Amino acid sequence: MNDDIETVETGELGEKIVKVLKTIYDPEIPVDIYELGLIYDVLVNEDNEVCILMTLTSPNCPVAESLPAEVEEKVKSLDLVKDAEVEITFDPPWTQELMSEEAKLELGLL
Repeated sequence: MNDDIETVETGELGEKIVKVLKTIYDPEIPVDIYELGLIYDVLVNEDNEVCILMTLTSPNCPVAESLPAEVEEKVKSLDLVKDAEVEITFDPPWTQELMSEEAKLELGLL
């Protein structure tokens, strides 16, 4: 029975993390980083430590330094999160195919 409680809490925390990620925007594109497909994975361990695997639209992205720090800070600000770490990867490289339908519609790509 305890497993069910932990699963629900982790699920709720995951939803809260996604909500926070949807408040962060790429400065060059008027779409949040989650809908853009920049978030590859969100891992939460049993101690509520969060690891986010994300990418940038390009290695030369002007917010390469500030965007991961903003993601980390905003996720850490959630009450249930003990710690958060952001890892940047360019494998696979970001493409427009990673964007949600909503983001593509917003940008007039559909």
